[in-house]
Amino acid sequence: MGVLFLCPPMPHYTLPRRAFLAAALSSRARVTGSALPPDSPLTLWYRQPASRWDQALPVGNGRLGAMVFGGVEAERLQLNEETLWAGYPRNCNNPAALRNLPEVRRLLFEGRELEATALASKTMMGVPDRIQSYQTLADLLLEMPGLDEVSAYRRELDLDTAVATTSFVHSGARHTRQVFVSPEQAIVVRLACDQPGRVSARVRLHRAQNAFCTADPADPRRLILRGQLTAIEPRSGQDLGLRFEARLEAAATGGSLRAGDGALTVEGADELILYIAAATSFRTRSVEGVVSAHISQARALPFPELLRRHTAAHQVYFRRVSLELPAHPELSTLPTGLRLERVKAGGRDESLAALYFQYGRYLLLASSRPGTLPANLQGVWNEHFNAPWNSDYHTNINLQMNYWLSGAANLAECQLPLFDYMDSLAAPGARTAKVHYGAKGWVVHHLSDIFGFTAPADGIWGVWPMGAAWLAQHPWEHYQFTGDRDFLEKRGFPLMQGAAEFILDFLVEAPAGTPVAGMLVTAPSHSPENRFRKADGMVAMFTYAATMDIAICRDLLQNCVAASKILGADPEFRRRCDEALKRLPPLKISPRTGRLMEWVEDYDEPEPQHRHVAHLFALHPGGQISPRLTPELAAAARKTLDARSDKSTGWSTAWKMNFWARLEDPERAYRLWTMLITTCTLPNLFDTHPPFQIDGNFGGTAGIAEMLLQSHAGEVHLLPALPSAWSEGRVKGLRARGVFEVDMAWKAGKLVQASIRSLRGNPLRLRARWPLAVTSSGRLVRARAENGVLLFDTAVNRIYQVTPA
Repeated sequence: MGVLFLCPPMPHYTLPRRAFLAAALSSRARVTGSALPPDSPLTLWYRQPASRWDQALPVGNGRLGAMVFGGVEAERLQLNEETLWAGYPRNCNNPAALRNLPEVRRLLFEGRELEATALASKTMMGVPDRIQSYQTLADLLLEMPGLDEVSAYRRELDLDTAVATTSFVHSGARHTRQVFVSPEQAIVVRLACDQPGRVSARVRLHRAQNAFCTADPADPRRLILRGQLTAIEPRSGQDLGLRFEARLEAAATGGSLRAGDGALTVEGADELILYIAAATSFRTRSVEGVVSAHISQARALPFPELLRRHTAAHQVYFRRVSLELPAHPELSTLPTGLRLERVKAGGRDESLAALYFQYGRYLLLASSRPGTLPANLQGVWNEHFNAPWNSDYHTNINLQMNYWLSGAANLAECQLPLFDYMDSLAAPGARTAKVHYGAKGWVVHHLSDIFGFTAPADGIWGVWPMGAAWLAQHPWEHYQFTGDRDFLEKRGFPLMQGAAEFILDFLVEAPAGTPVAGMLVTAPSHSPENRFRKADGMVAMFTYAATMDIAICRDLLQNCVAASKILGADPEFRRRCDEALKRLPPLKISPRTGRLMEWVEDYDEPEPQHRHVAHLFALHPGGQISPRLTPELAAAARKTLDARSDKSTGWSTAWKMNFWARLEDPERAYRLWTMLITTCTLPNLFDTHPPFQIDGNFGGTAGIAEMLLQSHAGEVHLLPALPSAWSEGRVKGLRARGVFEVDMAWKAGKLVQASIRSLRGNPLRLRARWPLAVTSSGRLVRARAENGVLLFDTAVNRIYQVTPA
């Protein structure tokens, strides 16, 4: 018979979760003395425990995550399992949408936006038009009585090993706690001391709702937390909420280990290792069996081997890339929080950018591995039952931004979960395309969950059927960075083609009397979440042919044409894409402001500094605007960004950083980097919207890569936006489209040497601000110069050395 702990069967638990945790984790220990800095420069470290969630340190393996607070006498690890979402698969499609689509379009084309908005709000939204939240799994609570005063306290996250460590000295003994998430699908926690018999702890699992926890007196090693989320299907009354389980097993060396009062108590041990596994019924009916198997896999290995396997699995990806930027010796010994505070106060710390870059790569590895779900708005880390924006998948930039770094930062495998997720949306998205628009192919609107939600959600801004078309950029990008033809044929092109089939059916000819009469346009349309003001003062957001829509359509159809040619596939489909491309409206510059027009007409904006800069999709992540190929459009993009201003939310600041890098303006890109780190970064280097959203971390990491290397314009451009603050440095392992791996060193703002490995033997177009000479195996490579670019053929796996001529 198990012992009930803390959370009786729902819904009778009444103590507020935050109040419980505040009581459990109120810090009493006094910390004296200063710990030495860690040896590795790729470490986030602090000299005090975290007092808030956004100060804790994240560990994860894509499927499981934990936030480590580093408490002394009371420790908290907030736990996540990637599939623990409220809700269930539903048919939310609205048959009224298709019946009313012609009238909505007519009203929009006639300039009667508010009437179209009212009609679409009544007839085109999903039923229901809301999704539910990704949720926290549980908290692991450790109480270590007697640790009233400690010295040399240090809390750290080593990005190179993916291990979070808390260490301190108490009564002459050094205590160490290590936390990591293993490939065996277990969160592993090790408590140790350099003197025998000094490890004592009370161990509990806690969840404030929908769960209960038992400790089995017959097995003093184990705690089991089980529960089910509430999700009542209205017609049947059946509860379809996910079942879940978290299991903890303990292994102590020396001392005693017993169960009682819903907890495990360890006294006088030399070492204590905790193994936590978790699963939900999202993928399996045998939740208990999966959890048991994962615990057994982890416990079968000695701790040193478990740690070695974990580190090796992480470093095979993480160590592909290194980055060094100008170091400040007086700052290298400061804790990360103090470094951040100094930068926010106006100090300079360029090596913090290198740490931030590698932290972004670390976070993607920890939240998106092959076989897992893709990273959501918070990666895999979330302490809420109802998270901000549900910690969902927003597909009007945020999910896409999560993966901008994957190609250039040499983490292509981390993007595979995105393609798995797109596969899971294709079938429900095809039903929505048919029911709402009478179209073939598949569609996603501005957000989704893990249950296949593809209908319009939240409000009129949700009637934006471009999510799948934007997502379909990513399989093509993956191919460009990897050259994986098998992927393109079997996975990438089918996803792209399905999204394009929807676009080809959804596009409609604009009628006479409109500014784009006779052209193919999207209708209805939005510039995501932004509004416009017409000459009569009327304000709306619902329209047709918004600039972003057309740019996404052009990007998708061009990529489909290119993929079709590479594969020799479906020439009729390719012809239809080509024909549609000829009829899309061009990007337009406002004669009034000189900026790129955001809508089909030259409207004013009620909120000129809106966080979304959707109409610059063609600049980034698209490649339709560039300083050399389209200088007039590039100049209009600059004016657009100037008018939008630099200050914004975290993810928007990161996007603007990428824009300025694409415009090859190093100092402006650096200014945006400075704003990102000073105004949008939390103590643990998480990005804040506010609140925390991980897309800003990933977008900022991508922005640093864009400043150092670009390859979107059919050429590999070395140091295209190198700011004066980064006048000296080196980088190894960046990837370029065309499947090249690039190492570079520079000094005094100029390239010293680059090494380029051709992984597929593709021809190379090479650009830099300086004349270049190229050698391979000690011999000069015959290259042709053309408009500032060197052109030459390459061989598979051949390395080419590049130096200033």
